Amino acid sequence: MSRIAVVVKGYPRLSETFIAQEMLGLERRGVDILIVALRKPYDPYIHEVHRQISAEVMYLPEYVKDDPARVARAKRWAESQPTYNTAKALFDADFAHQSNADRQRRWAQGCVFAHELPEDVTWIYTHYLHTPCSAARYAAHLSGRKWSFSAHAKDIWTSPEWDLRTKINDAAWGVTCTSVNAQYLQELADDPKKVELLYHGLDFSGFPFPSDAPSERDGSGDAVRIVSVGRAVEKKGYDDLLSALAKLPADLNWHFTHVGGGELSDALKSTADELGLSKNITWRGAQPREEVISTCRQADLFVLPSKLAKTGDRDGLPNVLMEAQSMGLCCLSTRVSAIPELIKDEETGILVEPGAAEELATALDALIRDPGRRRTLGLAAADLVRKEFSTDPGLDRLAAKFRKVL
Repeated sequence: MSRIAVVVKGYPRLSETFIAQEMLGLERRGVDILIVALRKPYDPYIHEVHRQISAEVMYLPEYVKDDPARVARAKRWAESQPTYNTAKALFDADFAHQSNADRQRRWAQGCVFAHELPEDVTWIYTHYLHTPCSAARYAAHLSGRKWSFSAHAKDIWTSPEWDLRTKINDAAWGVTCTSVNAQYLQELADDPKKVELLYHGLDFSGFPFPSDAPSERDGSGDAVRIVSVGRAVEKKGYDDLLSALAKLPADLNWHFTHVGGGELSDALKSTADELGLSKNITWRGAQPREEVISTCRQADLFVLPSKLAKTGDRDGLPNVLMEAQSMGLCCLSTRVSAIPELIKDEETGILVEPGAAEELATALDALIRDPGRRRTLGLAAADLVRKEFSTDPGLDRLAAKFRKVL
């Protein structure tokens, strides 16, 4: 029985449930996989979906210094292969554009990957077009396999065009999870048909239907419960959210809970202190999905103020929004990237301009005071997302593509 190698940057990762969901969905559709990760996990928890995945995991050395003997063996093996000159020429061309240690590390990982790849793995499929794809591409050429990709957000919008063009044109095919992504990648491809739109969607089986007992909290009595789930990084816009919360009237009663780790966690807590908001905020850090669902079920409003980071990084189609909407939780977000593909402004949620703290504060104020509107928007969102963003159609298409090549 043939397998595909599914390449990821790290495994398992709390922030990548959509990838784990895809892996499990492929297994359940009879596609056998080998997970290849460029590094071991750093998160303190795993999700239940990770426990259900049965695939073997092969970890590559994150850095050459982690296992120099393993890398040296792989490079000696690579140099003896008839595919070596062609594969090395690809690396050399890339290195001419990007002459740094990171590119050399991807070549080393690609050599280890190809050297240790089991014979029953006949196809390589990589998530993300940046670093995982570089290692996967070198491994594919060294091992004589074909490969394909799934592109998402940061990998697209922070990668140089030459790198994206090279990889898209070299791959057998690729998929991406938003219309915005698909249009951009198709413009870069020699053959635009090579890149397809394929929504990840969501497996709704673990998410409860909207409650029959809507909240009547309006900020005049008990605190309206605002929640957000996301990494504390620039593109999530939590600095804008803190600025917006600071602009709310003093007599409006609210409490904000944030779930997620991230490099800006300490800075955001300090900002909240400086703005006098800390008494109204709970920082929960990274949590397993079960806790995320529980927190959302108790909330009145979900906020994700996404924006473009200075690096060009941005959200794609955030799963956390789909998850919140599926439970009937009213969502307030921004007109950035593919979020308008999910939230129809004033119909299934509210959208404001990214980076606009004043507009975000106005929207927050209005939604906090109006539980009936929150309820209407939340129920409309639950109906739409469950009808149009189920994971099954995308997984069925992906599994069919793999059956053709296995």
